[in-house]
Amino acid sequence: MRKIIAGVDIGSFTIKVIVAEIIKSKTNILAAVEVESKGIKNGLIVNKETFTPALKEAIKKAEEILGLRIRKVVITVPGFDAEFMISDGASTITNEDKVIRGMDIVRAMQASVYNKVPENYEIVGITPAGFKINEDEIVKNPLNMIANKLYVKTVVSMIPKINLMPILECFSKIEIEVMDASLVSVGDYYALRKEQMESQVGAIINIGDAITTISIFNKGVLTNTAVFEIGGQNIDNDISFIYKVTKSDAHELKEKLGLAHKRMAKANNTSYVTNKLGENIAINQYELSEIIESRLEEILNIAKKQINHLTKKEIHYIIVSGGVSEINDFELTLESVFGRSATLAKVYEIGVRNNKYSACLGIIKNYDNKLKLRGKEFSMFSLEELEELSGKRKKINISDNSVLGKLFGYFFDN
Repeated sequence: MRKIIAGVDIGSFTIKVIVAEIIKSKTNILAAVEVESKGIKNGLIVNKETFTPALKEAIKKAEEILGLRIRKVVITVPGFDAEFMISDGASTITNEDKVIRGMDIVRAMQASVYNKVPENYEIVGITPAGFKINEDEIVKNPLNMIANKLYVKTVVSMIPKINLMPILECFSKIEIEVMDASLVSVGDYYALRKEQMESQVGAIINIGDAITTISIFNKGVLTNTAVFEIGGQNIDNDISFIYKVTKSDAHELKEKLGLAHKRMAKANNTSYVTNKLGENIAINQYELSEIIESRLEEILNIAKKQINHLTKKEIHYIIVSGGVSEINDFELTLESVFGRSATLAKVYEIGVRNNKYSACLGIIKNYDNKLKLRGKEFSMFSLEELEELSGKRKKINISDNSVLGKLFGYFFDN
């Protein structure tokens, strides 16, 4: 079966949809689209009536590229008020040959969260931090090993239900099932991870349009995160206020003329725009870049302080991602704040080579990783649809009405 997964990243500026096929651990992009977000404020849905049509439009654009309908997706969720819990669980291997199967791993992970999640929170990640078989043998991946009992230590990520419920309701309204939800930070990690990161402690900073997220990963496990309401919109607001231009003109100036650092900016490189007073004014690149650089330095310095609050462990890497990091010469401002201890993210997959896609791409890779742990295959398309997709020519029914049943139940019980 062809392994095809669709991911949706709900940003404050745009909704991004990626459909990718996983072949031998390589991710091939089949479709990548984005549409303007509506009904979103600081990464959260504030108006379902305006958000739902925008979501439907994004899905439809991806469907038009594929020529097939999208019915199942994995999604990102923001990390506002996220909580993390270290727990443990165990399962007895009951099959006759005592070989650990995917469902044995699942049952151990289920046991680690049973009756431990606060009523007003929802699980958005259960990451195994270590496995043990027969009480004393530590293993990295117990799948297909022989044992009487399996033990697991997990790190559980949770967000308030009030942040998640509106998202699920909007997907349900357009008849799309959410198969899994992951924090934006987890998506960034899986999009950008390298082998050495799996044994290190590091931080990932995602600077989006309205919010910036700082997350700490310990050996590939998300252990803490912080979100503050500042991002690309603040740069647009600065430009709009200083030059008395509209927000849309300010955004265009930032994208097309501005640089993230004034070092390479040229005063004779100008752009003309009509301001709110009806005046035709000249804006030079050097002055514009000074405005952008000042706000970016503020954002990065806040992130730098937050990293120190989130962990006392030695940091081995700091990676900055998100759409704002694509402003030209961003590396220069990054170096001025962090020195050489931080690097700019780099997405290598053809079709999504832009940091604005990192979280969406990463949640697809994360979901594939979960499936591998279970020893399961998955595709968002049926065999007939896969044949059609190849040029040769739905059965999901979750009865549990709770959010936990829809997200946790599908992944762990099918």
